[in-house]
Amino acid sequence: MSFNKTSSAAPSAVFGHTTAVYDANKMIRNTYSLLSLTLLFSAFTAGLAMLFNMPYLGTVITLVGYFGLLFLTTKLRDSVWGLAAVFALTGFMGLTLGPLLNAYLRLPNGGELVMTAMGMTGVIFLGLSAYALTTRKNFSFMGGFLIAGILVAFLAGLVAIFFSLPGLALGVSAMFVLLMCGLILYETSNIVHGGETNYIMATVTLYVSIYNLFTSLLHLLGAFSGDD
Repeated sequence: MSFNKTSSAAPSAVFGHTTAVYDANKMIRNTYSLLSLTLLFSAFTAGLAMLFNMPYLGTVITLVGYFGLLFLTTKLRDSVWGLAAVFALTGFMGLTLGPLLNAYLRLPNGGELVMTAMGMTGVIFLGLSAYALTTRKNFSFMGGFLIAGILVAFLAGLVAIFFSLPGLALGVSAMFVLLMCGLILYETSNIVHGGETNYIMATVTLYVSIYNLFTSLLHLLGAFSGDD
């Protein structure tokens, strides 16, 4: 009897493992396909904002728009309308990015700063994603630290904005670079190990990581070049 139980359990275990691998691969494909599309759409809306010289929307409008669309995306994540919501969110973030890029491009070496920040963001994201995907290490232990760190950095950023503290703003940017690197590892690990099963929400997390990583690097590069 013992032999029969073992032999019947083995195919089930293999089948379960195969199914889990298939689900993870499907999740990875869907997430990175949607992420690529949202990045392109965000670049398009940023280009429109730059073309029409759109003014900065302001901190309050930006935060209300971001959190409002994020809440909508979260509510609709299990329906086809979730796709529309995620494009609305990333398109809006692209619009907020346009005025910032125009401001940097007006600097003497603004084009170089923007391209350097963009290149660094791409290399960091691809490198960290490849590491998490190939090694399949579990970075779920970072969750609590990342939540606490992002909350502290976000509040510190608001203080820096409303009280005009450039030194604190620079420190917040440095914090966000580290935190977004950690978030990329954490979310990619979640996708691989089944901690995140909704590709819309995985896309949003990775998009926000890339967005914040890019803007933070741009701020740091501008400050250290003496033009920020």
